Amino acid sequence: MLDITTLSRMQLRRYLRTQRRALSRCAQRQAALGLYKQLAQNPLFRRAQHIALYLPNDGEIDPRPLLRAAQRRGKTTYLPVLSPWPRTKMVFQRITPGERLLKNRFGIPEPRRNCARQRTVWALDLILLPLVGFDAHGGRLGMGGGFYDRSLGYLKSRKIWHKPTLLGLAHECQRVDRLAMASWDVPLHGTVTDKAWY
Repeated sequence: MLDITTLSRMQLRRYLRTQRRALSRCAQRQAALGLYKQLAQNPLFRRAQHIALYLPNDGEIDPRPLLRAAQRRGKTTYLPVLSPWPRTKMVFQRITPGERLLKNRFGIPEPRRNCARQRTVWALDLILLPLVGFDAHGGRLGMGGGFYDRSLGYLKSRKIWHKPTLLGLAHECQRVDRLAMASWDVPLHGTVTDKAWY
């Protein structure tokens, strides 16, 4: 495991992104299958009716097998959609099987913006988040844009919340001993890899 004490957040982000991008296609497919096995039968996933996921980019672990499983089971699934204005805002929008997606300004596929199909964050049961790095204490290092932290920022003012459950998804190579949390970071309930729960 990497000793991160000498790295800045930017350096750590760069290092971990390189690690996950170095995984072969075969390793990525195996990781997606392992992630599916870790989560698909878990009560958190089975009970959730409104689940937000993401589409993989830049070597992120692939949650699409979970997306397809959720849709087969009749759950309502959502993907993040970036706002045109303000450009730092993100919402969650319902997606249906086979729906045509468009690439956003970062080249990540997302549904065509439709306010009638969006759901407020507090009304979601489970959010499966991408990340660059994580620790076993709920720490998450994102890509640096702050989209998830802004969307979930209201949770920082609550002592207790029941929804949504926030689970980070990652490869094992993205785990570090301890992440320094910034004031705006929203802690996760846990992180799931293709090998374990943290």
